[in-house]
Amino acid sequence: MAERLPAIAFVCLGNICRSPLADGALRHEVARRGLGWTVDSAGTGGWHAGDAPDKRAIAVAARNGVDISGLRGRQVRVDDFTRFDLILAMDHDNLAGLHAIAPRAHRADVRLALDLVEGRQGQAVADPYYGDARGFDATWADAQGIAHAVLRHFGAAG
Repeated sequence: MAERLPAIAFVCLGNICRSPLADGALRHEVARRGLGWTVDSAGTGGWHAGDAPDKRAIAVAARNGVDISGLRGRQVRVDDFTRFDLILAMDHDNLAGLHAIAPRAHRADVRLALDLVEGRQGQAVADPYYGDARGFDATWADAQGIAHAVLRHFGAAG
C-alpha cells in the first residue's frame, strides 16, 4: 500500500491575506521539490468565499516569484479535519474557531502555524489587512518561515 502524501491547510479569518500567502509559499516549495503534497487554505469566516486574495497579498507573493492570483477564498468545512493531516491556524482566534467546529474524532493535527517555527511558538501571524504594504512583507516572511518549518516537520527540508 502506498504511503499517503501529507495534506496541509492554512486557516485565517477571511482567507484573503495570511492563509493564501502561507498556502502559496508552501505550494511553491512543494512544487520546487516535486513532492506532490496537497496544500490548501481556508477562512473561519465565509465573507470572502470565491474571492481572489487581497491585491497586496498577490503583489508581495509575485515580488517573491510566487503566483497566488488563482487561489480563491473558501470557508473551513468539517470534512477538512479528515482530509488534512495538518491544519495550521494563523492566530489564536482562528485556532479557537477551528477547535469549536472540529468533530470529536478527527485525524488532523490542529495548531498555530508559528508553533512549527523555532523560537516563534505560541505567536500569531500578524493580520496585515488594515495596514500598509509593509505588513504584507512581514506576513510573507512569516509564510516562508512556516513553509520551511512544515517541510522540516514532514522530513522534506533541504
